[in-house]
Amino acid sequence: MTQIRKLFGTDGIRGEANTYPMTCEVAVALGRAITNYFQKKHGRDGKRPLIIVGKDTRLSCYMLELALSSGICSQGGRVILTGPLPTPGIAFVTCSMRADAGVMISASHNPFGDNGIKIFDADGHKLPDSVELEIEKMVLDPSLIPTQRGDLLGRAERLDEVIGRYIVFAKSALNSKCDLNGLRVVVDCANGAAYRVAPMIFEELGAEVIKLSVSPNGQNINDGCGALHPEHCANAVLQYRADIGICLDGDADRLIVVDSSGTIVDGDKVIGLLAKYFYDLGVITDDDEVVGTVMNNLGVENFIKKLGPKFYRTQVGDRYIAARMREVGSLIGGEPSGHIILKEYNTTGDGIIASLKLLEAVRYYKKGIKELTDEIMLYPQVLHNVKVTRKIPVNDVPRIANKIKQCEAELGDKGRLLVRYSGTEALLRIMFEGEDNDQIQKLANELKLIVEEELIK
Repeated sequence: MTQIRKLFGTDGIRGEANTYPMTCEVAVALGRAITNYFQKKHGRDGKRPLIIVGKDTRLSCYMLELALSSGICSQGGRVILTGPLPTPGIAFVTCSMRADAGVMISASHNPFGDNGIKIFDADGHKLPDSVELEIEKMVLDPSLIPTQRGDLLGRAERLDEVIGRYIVFAKSALNSKCDLNGLRVVVDCANGAAYRVAPMIFEELGAEVIKLSVSPNGQNINDGCGALHPEHCANAVLQYRADIGICLDGDADRLIVVDSSGTIVDGDKVIGLLAKYFYDLGVITDDDEVVGTVMNNLGVENFIKKLGPKFYRTQVGDRYIAARMREVGSLIGGEPSGHIILKEYNTTGDGIIASLKLLEAVRYYKKGIKELTDEIMLYPQVLHNVKVTRKIPVNDVPRIANKIKQCEAELGDKGRLLVRYSGTEALLRIMFEGEDNDQIQKLANELKLIVEEELIK
């Protein structure tokens, strides 16, 4: 029987800052538990595991960074604090510095009042459910962790220069025969973790960069900007006659693309274009697999299968994509929300590196993003995110369960329906996909109304 995790969701621990579980008390306990786990895992009892701790630009990151660091030090760990750095940067630096683990303090695309904590192992991979459960048990029962004293206590230091390591690393992802000279690129950093590194990377590779949302104040992360609000970037693309717009989220592990006409490009089309580029280069073949989730559009699945490679769906969450990619040796995977993992370059979603490979494809085909993605035909899709006050299994609510069955019967084999709770927010996500746009719009609205009546009380 699968054990239910009480703290960890689909992407680490997340919630309103200074409210359980995103409190300093939990962060201290988590720091102790992480250190104890990796001491045992790497056979370092009595020694000091090295743990990298990064963050985005939220106001609450200051208190959580110090609390987490205190917990690690109290258990004998050594801490390197990087300051604001993208989540994929923490994954990379953890490997580069041969650390035992890496921790990112960020709530990604959530508003500034929320925060979260994600953990990476020594190889830069997010932890599997079983390990998160083991760490969670220690957080909830501190008696499972032995107390360290005297000279076994750890220490922390701030090392801002690790940012340079990530910049050099990200730039190396661009083919040495390619440069960005002559390209005008709008980069919207969401006032988040990439506000310094992203513009530097694109500029140093030759692009003319128009910088947006690069003045974080602790409260403006994701606020009307970045991947959540790409219309801000779209307007700038038109204003400056740019070739492309790149919108990152708060921790820069995902991207949304805007083409030269100011049109927001669907994330599935970006995945499809990168798959085609890798296929045409011979990097992936008919024997390879592109990995997505249950949320990816049927259109991109059909496009990739027509190219030659297989397409595999995991449950929602980029760490499940990454796990499948490691299992089968896949080189590309992604979610329509903009998490794109290119295994040859990084172990987790990296909005900057995915952008660079996309621009590389533009140079290779000598065509703009719009022309390249227009050939990828997607099915009409409707997505509703319903704020709920309680997360009851939908099959336990008769009206919702019956409506879902009715919708599935009406769709038949000409569409599909997915209903699931968000792992990071109090939302029920309703996704309809099918050949008939009017039909799925109607069914989605009907189901949404019933969900609101049943789960908002």
